[in-house]
Amino acid sequence: MTTHHDTSWAPETEPAAPAPITPADVADAARLVSFGLQAKLLPARDAEYAELVRRHRDDPPFARLADAIATGMGLVVLEVSPRAGMAVAAAEDSVFAVRMGDYSRRAASESTDRFLHGLAHLAVAAMAFPRPEDLADDGYLGRITVNGVDSFVRQACRRLEEQATTEGANTDPQSDAPGLEAAWRVWARRTATGATKDARRLSGSTIGIVAKAVMFLVDSGFLQKVSDDAGGTYRTTARYQLQVRDLAGSAAMAELLDLGVVPVSDGTASLLPPDTTDELVADAGLPFHSL
Repeated sequence: MTTHHDTSWAPETEPAAPAPITPADVADAARLVSFGLQAKLLPARDAEYAELVRRHRDDPPFARLADAIATGMGLVVLEVSPRAGMAVAAAEDSVFAVRMGDYSRRAASESTDRFLHGLAHLAVAAMAFPRPEDLADDGYLGRITVNGVDSFVRQACRRLEEQATTEGANTDPQSDAPGLEAAWRVWARRTATGATKDARRLSGSTIGIVAKAVMFLVDSGFLQKVSDDAGGTYRTTARYQLQVRDLAGSAAMAELLDLGVVPVSDGTASLLPPDTTDELVADAGLPFHSL
């Protein structure tokens, strides 16, 4: 006699338990974060880096582990991709944070010069990605020149000066309180180049300030030099695009772009005729913390 079993009562097969995290997994995840801290390194230039980025994409438990390690180190993961690698930014209280104030204090001794360095960084970001669609397009490459950034700011200065004149704004603030001066007044009064006895440009000139800001961005993996034309020509990187996306929501960036002096055609910026507008936000500077 054959016995037929009712398979409808058979217990369901339990899903396989996730593989336990091993010390090797932790080491690999930490290795990925260490690659992300090397600002100029890209997965295309390192096979191990490329493999860890692929694993982050295809292995969710590994991705969570790497992200958790980054978080524990005070880092914010902006993106993990073949184009940008593990792009991270330092949280405000992270040991890896390089604050704008720290950078400007190293770059200049005078408080007014430190403010101008912040304005130079803001102008570079505005020229590199002047439209929202430029920031949204992962394939977009911004291009700036040192001389072009200085010209952009000076064009903005002329617009703001016309606005101040029309409104009868005070153009001669107290000499012992430079902080009361609007950004455009400080920049406009500074020489563009100046020269030392051996014909080098002065580091405190506005072009010298822009050049220092640009070199900081190059060292941070945000810009890459293309040529020496126009005081130095540079293109943006994926890492810089991710950083500027955070910056784009600031009031300072919005007001600078509202001046309308940076139309875009082929990725390069040019200047438009003057127009009246509001003044720049006082004490404008970079709100993000770069590595």
